[in-house]
Amino acid sequence: MPSRLRSALSAVLITLSCLFVPFGALAAWAAYGLTDTGRYVTTMAPLAADPAVREAVVDTVGDGILRAVDQHLDVRPVRGSVRPFVHDAVRSFTHTRAFRLAWDTGNRVTHDAVLRALRAEDARAVTVDLAPVTAQVKRQLIRDHVPLAARIPVEHTAVAVLPADRLTTLRKGFHVLEVAGFWLPVAAVAFAVGGIAFAVRRRRAVAATALGTALGGALLVLALAVGRSLTLSDLPAGVSHPAAGAVYDALTGTLRTAAWLLLGLGAAVALTVWLTRRLRLPRPTRRRGGSPAAPAGGPAPTRARI
Repeated sequence: MPSRLRSALSAVLITLSCLFVPFGALAAWAAYGLTDTGRYVTTMAPLAADPAVREAVVDTVGDGILRAVDQHLDVRPVRGSVRPFVHDAVRSFTHTRAFRLAWDTGNRVTHDAVLRALRAEDARAVTVDLAPVTAQVKRQLIRDHVPLAARIPVEHTAVAVLPADRLTTLRKGFHVLEVAGFWLPVAAVAFAVGGIAFAVRRRRAVAATALGTALGGALLVLALAVGRSLTLSDLPAGVSHPAAGAVYDALTGTLRTAAWLLLGLGAAVALTVWLTRRLRLPRPTRRRGGSPAAPAGGPAPTRARI
C-alpha cells in the first residue's frame, strides 16, 4: 500500500477513535453504570447524610403532611403552630437509622420501577410513595404530644419520578444507549489500533491518539459541568437546587472519574512519546574509507587471499 494512502487511512481511523472516546465513555456509563441497581443504591446511599438532601426531604414530606391535614381536618388556624413541630419531627427522623434504611429501600424500589418502565411497554408514570415516611413522622409527633397528631391521615403520596408523557422518548433513548454502550468503546479501541498499525510513523500516530484521547476526556469534563448547570437551571419551582446538585454529582461521579482518567492517561502517553523522542541517544556513526585503524603497536591488518 502506498505511503500516502496508509497515512490518510491512519489519520481517518485515529480521528474516528478520538471522536468515539467521549461518546463511548458516556454511553458505557449510562448503559452499565446507571442500570445496575446495586451500584445505584450504593452510589445514592451517602446522600442520606447530605444536609441539602435532608432539608429537601423535610420540605417535601412536611408540606405533604400539612396538605393532608388541611384536606381532611378543618384546623387551618392551627397550621402555623403545628408546622414547626412537623418539620422538626421530619428533620429528626432524617437523622435516624430507620431513615437510612428507608432511603436505600426507596432508591432500590424506584430504580427497579424505572428500569421496568424503560424496558417494557407500560405507559404509566413511575412514582414514589411517601406513605411509609409519613407514618414514621406521625408516630414521632404522637410521642411528642403534638396536638391533633393522632388524626393526621397517612395517605399514599405519589411523587412522580418519570412522567408518562416522556416515557416513549426516554425508552427509545435508553435502547440506543444499551447498544451504543458496548459498541462505541469497542469501535474506539479498534480504530485506534488500526490507525496506529497503518501509520507510516507509528510514534507520531501513538502521540496523536494519546492527545486525541486527552482532548476527549477534557471535552467530557466540560460537558458534565455544562450539563450540571443546565439541569439545575431547568428544575421546576420548589425543587431544591443544592439537593438536585448533590444527586447529579453522585450519579455522575464515576463518569467524571473516567473523564479525568482519559485526560490524564492521554496526556501522560503523549508526554512520554515526546520525551523519548527528545532524549533518544544518537546512533554511532561509521567512518568513511574502510575499517577503523588498528590500535597503536598492534599487528597490521592482513588481507585474506582469495
